[in-house]
Amino acid sequence: MAERMNQKLKILYLMKILLEKTDETHSITVQEMITALASYGITAERKSLYSDLESLRTYGLDVIGVQENRNYYYHVGNRQFELAELKLLVDSVQSARFITARKSAELIHKIEGLASQYEASKLNRQVYVTERVKTMNESIYYNVDSIHTAISENAQIRFQYFNWNVDKEMLLRRNGGYYEISPWALTWNDENYYLVGYDSSETKIKHFRVDKMLHIEMLPEKREGREVFQEFDMAVYERKMFGMFDGREENVKLLCDNAMAGIVIDRFGKNVPFLKKDAEHFTMNVKVAVSRQFFSWVMGLGSGIQIIGPVWVVDEMKEEIRRLSKQYLQENQHESGITGSDKKI
Repeated sequence: MAERMNQKLKILYLMKILLEKTDETHSITVQEMITALASYGITAERKSLYSDLESLRTYGLDVIGVQENRNYYYHVGNRQFELAELKLLVDSVQSARFITARKSAELIHKIEGLASQYEASKLNRQVYVTERVKTMNESIYYNVDSIHTAISENAQIRFQYFNWNVDKEMLLRRNGGYYEISPWALTWNDENYYLVGYDSSETKIKHFRVDKMLHIEMLPEKREGREVFQEFDMAVYERKMFGMFDGREENVKLLCDNAMAGIVIDRFGKNVPFLKKDAEHFTMNVKVAVSRQFFSWVMGLGSGIQIIGPVWVVDEMKEEIRRLSKQYLQENQHESGITGSDKKI
């Protein structure tokens, strides 16, 4: 009975064998197919296999047969995903900080199943190109699914939110109290996944790192803030935020060296007008969330970019520079701030 059932599955196992054991540089003969099917408890004759191969072609599998001397060699040509595309998927999974190391390994193993066993070994090497910091919150995989479900069902959610403390322990915000948010979008920014939603208690848009969310529950209440998000543009929102840190929004005027054109286009897009200042400089006006992260971005570009307005933003930039100078340039910092036990050997 079991043997008869296996025979009914013959064409499915034949497709499995072809997908696993062949690609554009690896082929198998009909005799090798017969041997491989036998390992699954299935008997096959040459004539029936020729018919099965033709059925697989009709189904849409790109089975290619090439004659060499007296033998025909068969392999699968075009696949749903090319090897280069699978490498991109693997590297994206491996690079994503919001996916834990364990879940990354599981996803990559599934992606390898889309390639032949020979191509899968190349994908396996791709995994170890570089080591990257990964999130430690294993529930993120399911957090994303819960948020998508709430968005599709137009429902509010509640959750707890945490930060890491100096002892590398989860420290719940609000003393463990729950946040109640209307979820409207998910975005991947600065190598992290963020929920963007509406907080009706503060009547404002907020964002939260998904890997720092715990115990997400869908609420019976419908989402609020629809009128706010009707005019919401995720691309504009992300450009305003630096490292996804909040700050007071302001139209800031920047003076830029011409050499900085590519950098500001990468940051703010091509639609921001450049106004020629002189032969070597241009100015631009951009809306940003003014924060220390924004100031750090400007300072990181050295003399290439300067904030020239409005006055309060320039003053805050000066204050940030003074703060950093005080932090690093105090006369007695070396003696008072570094003990013998702190010195590197």
